[in-house]
Amino acid sequence: MSKATSSAPSQRMLRVGEQVRAAITQVLQRGDVRDDLIEKTVISISEVRMSPDLKIATAYVAPLGVSDHAGVISALNRNAKFIRGRLGPQLRQMKYMPELRFRDDTSFDNYQKIDALLRSPEVARDLSDDADDEQD
Repeated sequence: MSKATSSAPSQRMLRVGEQVRAAITQVLQRGDVRDDLIEKTVISISEVRMSPDLKIATAYVAPLGVSDHAGVISALNRNAKFIRGRLGPQLRQMKYMPELRFRDDTSFDNYQKIDALLRSPEVARDLSDDADDEQD
């Protein structure tokens, strides 16, 4: 029998991704990265997704209080090898140190769009009509 493949991450991928996220956060909080843009910016790492072989870690980051997300993402990607080197003590149990890739986290923007849609007059009208029908 063949093993069914799914796109959902395994428990191991989730666990390792969380460990990598915590390790990257520590490196950024300590100020080990000597880049003006990274040092001046508060960076939130919302998620790290691991490849199935655990050799690539894609970190989704949200720079707070900065309008130019692309600049911060670019600076993080320029310093990815340095950050990877600093992860060693926290991730010493791993056979391979994962390659780091940084991407802009757009999930907060998506949540705001959904919230705006739910608060729109059209949706409020539809919801109030449903509530009136249930009371009758």
